[in-house]
Amino acid sequence: MDLDPSEQRSQMSDQRGMSSIRSGGLSREFSTRKSMLQLEDTRLSVPGMLSRNASKRATSIRRRDGPMLERQVSSAARGLSGLRFLDRVITGKEGDAWMGVEKRFHRFSKNGKLQREKFGICIGMGDGSEFSGELFDALARRKGIDVSEGITLGQVKIFWEDLTKEDLDTRVHIFFDMCDKNGDGLLTEEDVKEVLIMSASANKLSAFKKQAGTYAALIMERLDPDQHGHIEMWQLETLLKSTTSKETCKLTAEDTTDLAKTMIPEDYRNPMRKFCTKMFESGLEHWKVMWVLFLFWEMNIALFMWKFHQYNLMPSFQVLGYCSCTAKGAGETLKFNMALILLPVCRRTLTSIRETFLGKLLPVDENINFHKIIALAIVIGSVVHTVAHLSCNFIRLSTCPNNQFMAVFGALFTEQPTYMDLLLSIPGWTGIVMMILMAISFLFATSSFRRNVNNLPRPFSDLAGFTSFWYTHHLLIIVYFLFIAHGYFLILTVGWYRKTTWMYLLIPMVCYASERILTTDHTLKVDTIKAIIYTGNVLALYMTKPTGFKYKSGMYLFVQCPRISRFEWHPFTITSAPGDDYLSVHIRTLGDWTKALREEFAKASCEAQQKNSVEGNLVRIETNAKESQVKYPKIYIKGPYGAPAQHYRNYQVLLLIGLGIGATPFISILNDLLHHLKQSRLGDFNLNKRAYFYWVTREQGSFEWFKGVMDDIAENDHNNIIEMHNYLTSVYEQGDVRSALISMVQSLQLAKDGVDVVSQSKIKTHFARPNWRKVFQTLATTHKVSGSIGKMVS
Repeated sequence: MDLDPSEQRSQMSDQRGMSSIRSGGLSREFSTRKSMLQLEDTRLSVPGMLSRNASKRATSIRRRDGPMLERQVSSAARGLSGLRFLDRVITGKEGDAWMGVEKRFHRFSKNGKLQREKFGICIGMGDGSEFSGELFDALARRKGIDVSEGITLGQVKIFWEDLTKEDLDTRVHIFFDMCDKNGDGLLTEEDVKEVLIMSASANKLSAFKKQAGTYAALIMERLDPDQHGHIEMWQLETLLKSTTSKETCKLTAEDTTDLAKTMIPEDYRNPMRKFCTKMFESGLEHWKVMWVLFLFWEMNIALFMWKFHQYNLMPSFQVLGYCSCTAKGAGETLKFNMALILLPVCRRTLTSIRETFLGKLLPVDENINFHKIIALAIVIGSVVHTVAHLSCNFIRLSTCPNNQFMAVFGALFTEQPTYMDLLLSIPGWTGIVMMILMAISFLFATSSFRRNVNNLPRPFSDLAGFTSFWYTHHLLIIVYFLFIAHGYFLILTVGWYRKTTWMYLLIPMVCYASERILTTDHTLKVDTIKAIIYTGNVLALYMTKPTGFKYKSGMYLFVQCPRISRFEWHPFTITSAPGDDYLSVHIRTLGDWTKALREEFAKASCEAQQKNSVEGNLVRIETNAKESQVKYPKIYIKGPYGAPAQHYRNYQVLLLIGLGIGATPFISILNDLLHHLKQSRLGDFNLNKRAYFYWVTREQGSFEWFKGVMDDIAENDHNNIIEMHNYLTSVYEQGDVRSALISMVQSLQLAKDGVDVVSQSKIKTHFARPNWRKVFQTLATTHKVSGSIGKMVS
């Protein structure tokens, strides 16, 4: 097997029992490799601390001017195999990646020179990064290049070759050069602090950035126990090794297994087999949705064809032709869909259905999506029905020969109507008004208007938002009364039993009206115990629990604040456990109503509570605290209502995946499991479940929301019943040089007091995104005997 020069030197060193490294004529004798390994084991005799005396046996000597001299490849260097300056996807594809660098160079360079601020985006590290600027300076110092006027493409190529070298020594030295700005070979506490601030900025860790001085002191405490005021490269390198060695060894031991787990399945290698496999898997996962959708569209087609055929046989066909058939066919689908669209929003009915056998057949969790699909069918039917009447039927009725008209419609009309007569008739004007009201309602129901994502200019911005959606949606109450009138006063239909609009609408309207009336009677007033505003515009409300209010983890309730609006009710997932004697919800500020609610509670909050908000100092058992003397706004609730997560008890093994604020239903589940866990320790309850919680968020401040829950789990879950994995996507993945020091500080802080520096909880935070394929495969292997695993994503 061929070895690179550094590995050859390492083997020669083993054979001779000693190695010699020369620096400026200075020669140092080293002990045997066995002695060196023993030394590496004893360097951390005091946890995490490197003795200054060990520097005499350092495996690396560095000149002040930066270049690296001949150096033995140490185990530390091998432990840093993940230290990268560029994304992992570039590894092995440096040639293709360089072509992209060339294109970006020509795009951003001026007069053949690339400026410092464009270096990061040119090599693929992102635009405007302070980290890439410092890397630019370090590379320039190493090569002795004057960069005052920028660098040429050839110089970029030189930098690129250094960054993509497989030689780990080069990467370590480049990283040290970034920290050592004055090139003296030593790092002071201030140097370390500056690099930590730079790393925090690159990874969007605002809270970490504020504590950079504390973390720099922590590193110096470990690396400079003799308090010389500086550290050398070998010490920083050894600490980097110690923080990554366990993970590296684990990867080496499981290399073959992990490779097999993350390989592309055989069914996905062939495009045709991949398509068939995906279709089959999709059918297994969404069979409820598929059969209901199939039945829904089949019903619409059947009703249209039935009415179309019926009017094709009527005498009116002689005058109106297929126009009347088309209009009446579309009208029949409108009756069906206008009745059906009410059922998905009958929440109490759906909650009851969820507990019956129908809950296993109907996709009750997709009620809002079905509501939207039915609305789409109404739009199609309304347009077809209206166009067929206005552009064809009305014209033919008013312009056909009078003798033909009277022969066909003489029993219904005393004289032939004009186009305006038809337009001003009850079916005519009610139809036009309905189209206008539905157009307004549907427009404000779109996601763009409801969330005001388009940032419309004033005064149009005041028309967007949830409030406008809520009020315009209630225009549909008028539409339903007009729809009944429109269907009763038909021009060409005689006999009440043939006017079937009211028959379609009767049961759904009674069901919906009953729910609205009953929920009004079941409105509950609650007192706010505590309100906390967290980073990321999240408002946590802790409220008294009304007598008899029973719910399951994962359910949600509606909240109303009369000070903002007496008519608006907004749904939020309950985050407290059913066994708690209080209710809690976590509300993310996304629209006008939630923004107004946050402002109202912010005004009422005192300075002490705001301090608790900043520190995230919240215990889970809020009911042990005295009620706040702050006079909070009145809050009313309705509920609870069913949600998919409430059936978590049907599974022995749970996989809970929460994205940002979407983790709220799973926090209630974790609280409930924790409650049962404490009971099982007392012998009152037998907990035989296992839960895996993956929380993926992009903001460091998000971890403050449920810090109390995470700490409570860490303290009480001694048998690892609940396994928590926090992922912060704003931080570069493990091994990236931009997160190397953050990983180091994280390991040191966890070893010192068991607190994670990112989440400030006792649960370690992982960086970047999870490898879901590996996660699923690992769970499937671990719980092969347990049967099905309940996967819930929010």
